[in-house]
Amino acid sequence: MRNPNASKRLFLVRHGETEWSLTGQHTSRTDLSLTAEGERRAALLAPVLAGHAFALVLTSPMVRAVRTCELCGLLGRAERSDDLCEWSYGTYEGKTTDEIRRTDPEWSVFHDGAPGGEDAEQVAQRARRVIARVLGTDGDAILFAHGHFLRVLAAAWLELAPEDGERFALDTGTVSILGFERETRVIRLWNSRP
Repeated sequence: MRNPNASKRLFLVRHGETEWSLTGQHTSRTDLSLTAEGERRAALLAPVLAGHAFALVLTSPMVRAVRTCELCGLLGRAERSDDLCEWSYGTYEGKTTDEIRRTDPEWSVFHDGAPGGEDAEQVAQRARRVIARVLGTDGDAILFAHGHFLRVLAAAWLELAPEDGERFALDTGTVSILGFERETRVIRLWNSRP
């Protein structure tokens, strides 16, 4: 059976660098701006995306994602969506993995979630809503969002467990593309920097 979405692509853009992404601090609801380097690298994505006709442009409402979307020249067409917010880290907000592991040596956000925040399945529920919206759109879509969220979304796209998002490293200021090979959901490009 022919897949009506076979030519559809979903572009994922992780926001540019912030002070906390640079230091490895978990950043969800803290609304940080991009660093100068983050702005520079985000602007480098604009020519890569220029001229592409996106049927749907969504961005997280956080400043770092909105600014990345703006530097890519797509803010005028973008809709803000709370579903694209980063994994809520609860009491681990602002802490590095090393700091957290001083009291919980085996901790992994993908397997343990965050106290007072979200677990992997809660993040995946938001990701699945976004995917459903993308699949209901006639044409390609682009999302401007955050590292852990986009990793869970990639796992959901591939119909894997949300915890499998841990296998998809994702740097700041990068573009990735999800799509299809016939009826199978695939990764077309991952973690690419111009």
